Amino acid sequence: MSPPALIWNSPTMKICFSLSPLCRSWNCSGIESKRPLSRRRFKIAWFYLCFVAHGCMVLGQALTDSQSAVDFATEVRPILSDRCFTCHGPDAATRATELRLDQEDSAHRLAVVPGNASQSELMRRVESDDPDLVMPPADTNAQLTVQEREVLRRWIDSGAKFSKHWSFEPLKPVTLPTLPDAHSWHTSDNAVDAFVGNHLLEIGIQPSSQADRAAILRRATLDLIGLLPTTEEVQQFEQSTDPRAYESMLDRLLSSPHFGEKWAVDWLDVARYADTYGYQADVYRETWPWRDWVVEALNQNLPYDQFITWQLAGDLLPSPTGQQIVATAFNRHHRQTNEGGSVEEEFRSEYVADRVNTFGAAFLGLTLECARCHDHKYDPISQREYYQLAAYFNSIDESGLYSHFTSATPTPALALATAEQESRIAQLAAEITAKEQQLKNLLTSDASELSTQTAQPLASQPASGDSGDAADAVHSNQQLREQIEQSLQEELIGHYRFENMEGDKTVNQVGGKASGKLFDGPQLVDAAVGKGLLLSGENNVSVPEGGLWNRHQPFTLSLWLKAPRVFKRSVLLHRSRAWTDAGSRGYELLVEDGHLSAALVHFWPGNAVRVVAKEPLPVDRWCQVTWVYDGTSRASGMWLYLDGQPLETEVVRDNLNLAIHGDEAKELTVGQRFRDVGFKDGQIDELRIFETDLTPLQVAFLYWLDSTSDTLDQKMAEVDHSMWQQLQLQRSAKVLELKDLLYQLRQELSQINESIPRLMVMQELPQRRPTYVLNRGQYDSPGDQVSRGVLENIMPLGTVMGSASHSDLSSDSTQAITPDFTTRLDLDNWLPDPRHPLTARVAVSRIWQSLFGRGLVQTTEDFGFQGAWPMHPQLLDWLAGYYIQTGWDTKGLIKLLMMSQVYRQSSDWTQPQHHEDPENILLARGPSARLTAEMVRDAALQASGLLVTKLGGPPVKPYQPDGLWEEKSGTAYVRDSGEGSRRRSLYTFWKRTSPHPMMMTFDAASREVCVVRRQATMT
Repeated sequence: MSPPALIWNSPTMKICFSLSPLCRSWNCSGIESKRPLSRRRFKIAWFYLCFVAHGCMVLGQALTDSQSAVDFATEVRPILSDRCFTCHGPDAATRATELRLDQEDSAHRLAVVPGNASQSELMRRVESDDPDLVMPPADTNAQLTVQEREVLRRWIDSGAKFSKHWSFEPLKPVTLPTLPDAHSWHTSDNAVDAFVGNHLLEIGIQPSSQADRAAILRRATLDLIGLLPTTEEVQQFEQSTDPRAYESMLDRLLSSPHFGEKWAVDWLDVARYADTYGYQADVYRETWPWRDWVVEALNQNLPYDQFITWQLAGDLLPSPTGQQIVATAFNRHHRQTNEGGSVEEEFRSEYVADRVNTFGAAFLGLTLECARCHDHKYDPISQREYYQLAAYFNSIDESGLYSHFTSATPTPALALATAEQESRIAQLAAEITAKEQQLKNLLTSDASELSTQTAQPLASQPASGDSGDAADAVHSNQQLREQIEQSLQEELIGHYRFENMEGDKTVNQVGGKASGKLFDGPQLVDAAVGKGLLLSGENNVSVPEGGLWNRHQPFTLSLWLKAPRVFKRSVLLHRSRAWTDAGSRGYELLVEDGHLSAALVHFWPGNAVRVVAKEPLPVDRWCQVTWVYDGTSRASGMWLYLDGQPLETEVVRDNLNLAIHGDEAKELTVGQRFRDVGFKDGQIDELRIFETDLTPLQVAFLYWLDSTSDTLDQKMAEVDHSMWQQLQLQRSAKVLELKDLLYQLRQELSQINESIPRLMVMQELPQRRPTYVLNRGQYDSPGDQVSRGVLENIMPLGTVMGSASHSDLSSDSTQAITPDFTTRLDLDNWLPDPRHPLTARVAVSRIWQSLFGRGLVQTTEDFGFQGAWPMHPQLLDWLAGYYIQTGWDTKGLIKLLMMSQVYRQSSDWTQPQHHEDPENILLARGPSARLTAEMVRDAALQASGLLVTKLGGPPVKPYQPDGLWEEKSGTAYVRDSGEGSRRRSLYTFWKRTSPHPMMMTFDAASREVCVVRRQATMT
């Protein structure tokens, strides 16, 4: 049927013609007319009138249909998210009723009748005038506008369909549009031009002309290396006739070593990189090797998926290199504290939370921190999922506090040894292993042969009634006793009986040795052997012996004590400056949960050895406790004894490779420690200090000597022959010579190790630390234990797909993995999987932001429900797919963007529509943005000819006004002389509580938390 026939036979025309007689009579009988219509003229006029009326009705229907087509993602969800999700959204804690407006089934079941807004409870509530019924409640002052209510009405009438948030939809192949021949960019084969050019064409805006050569060179040079082009470079580029001059210029800049310096700045903001810990003390920490790694990784164009992998889980790669482990420092750049009174576990949980939040912002573009205390109020992220993610970052051997009294690097830490140091360390380790094996072989060789070299064998028990043999046995036992006493006396350096007190001093029974000191008046009481001391938990006894031991020094400590009760924690003795304030540096004998606990510590917990007795410490009786250590720096070289008998122990830590001195503590202290729990109401007696590892026979003898001196000869007669042989072996010349050699080798190894700088990195605990949902995010309020897991609403956890192409992006298959057995490496592999909807989009938007001043998604920190919608969604998805397809080639993507006509446009406001788009969202002109703080300073140094372009190295301290550091942290700022004052701003010392004033004046990030989008400076 022809178009005229359609009109003629339409219902509109039929109604019009059915009314025509009535209208004719109305006209003839009642309406004044200067020229009455003839029947023929009336029919013609009436036909045209009906034609026009029909057209209006068709147009009106079309407009109505257009208005009814409401997009849920862009129009409806923002209204529901802003006004309704607080009480009817993802967060179960604040959900007022069963109704969930973030879920289609719940909304349709309880509030919405699809296709019928008038019958929907949702519309009844939002349009109600009753303050008791209206939603949102009247007291929230968040009522919907007329326009918003109309959007909801039309959405419901059109079927109330839900859709997934755009950024949570998997990437799909995007068809590349073409430009008509008439378009000024039609010869471009760049995808950016195709998408942007078509969009401008649709809205009737012409792109700007190309920027002149000097302007585009300046723009590209600043964007790629953060410096100005030289005069020679400008002249050469302007005069070049090479059609590839622009591309060649980009290739030169992309290969410049300064490329990594410029592009590292943004990533340092993301990683919250700084040269100090932050918080109150805010002292220096050596983290710059990671910064240099970032620069080098960017210069080498490390694929972005590997750039992620190395930083999140480089330590878990097969046979990881040093640089792969260095990269994991990304996870350790959070602030740390050592402020007095801080709770170690509280801040350790803060560090874990910071890693999760940074992970979310850096790689997912999501505000995960909103789910720490409760379910996310807008995005589909539960609190449980937050802590499932936290479980991946919760299993490193770290402390919540760094050391105030030492410069120890918090553990886990990587030694940054030179090749020469590594070679010597390997050589010494091999020599030590060989000598230890030689010693072991010697001790297990013919014991009788060695024993005859130094002493008579142990006498056998005499037969009954044989007086001669009995006399010989007594004589032999006396000899044995004398030999043991002599061996003990040779190695004894301190013996404090607490009998002879000289004011606040206690005499050392070893001649020529200094006395010990009593602090705050311990009370003299009857004890195990004569007199002893009653301690209050705040007073102590300090002695100089043992105050300078290092980890390669064998020793034995023995004392009598009486515990009044079962202690949760109590300090018996130690050589250290403090507990957590010094990272427990030194050695210590404690009571923990009622059990003896002995440790040597460089920095607790990651660089230490600790053993704990399985048998509880007796309560309310005197007992002798002895701790023996052999100088090996291993838990297998520590033994605990109770009343002369060895205790079975459990190994808590076994990883000591650095010094246990250096915290300024030079005395062995009994009964109390700074900011720790002392031996309150406990009693001590007979403190003995030996500079060797005593044998079991010697330890037993100490107990017999004090407790059963009247039957000591009988005890000698009962000594097992193997114990006697062991003593003889340990005192043999060959064994002593080997031990001395081992001491020297271990000492040299310690000295080399202690000279090597260290970097905080990631290293998994052998056994995973359990993770719990923390109620309200509080460290001391654990709820359900959780296993490791990801955000299932984003993408279920699956295995890596391998190489991906655009055709792979539509795959729906997922191979499940059991979360309980996954690692950080599995979490990392989840991110660059081509099916992941966020990783590539977030990265591409951030790269676009670096070149165009704003991301393709303006809220680069939030791709969730509350974030901005992409202005060019198809371009974003095409670029994300391209990034994956090209192997996450970052330099390749940057070059693609900069080769586009879009990037090369003039930034001048030459057209009227430019003033209607001041933020250049439509991309109808070239990018223009204010220089960052670093670029301003570097350009000034460069223009003056003072800039030092040296790469890498420790942070430098250029000029800044006096007194800034003193005001914030009481430390003096000492300006570097020479080139240190003229290095690029990337290398400027970054003190968190007082960043360089130039950086702050031009609105750089403070680096206290992850920042993915700096505020554009208005300075």
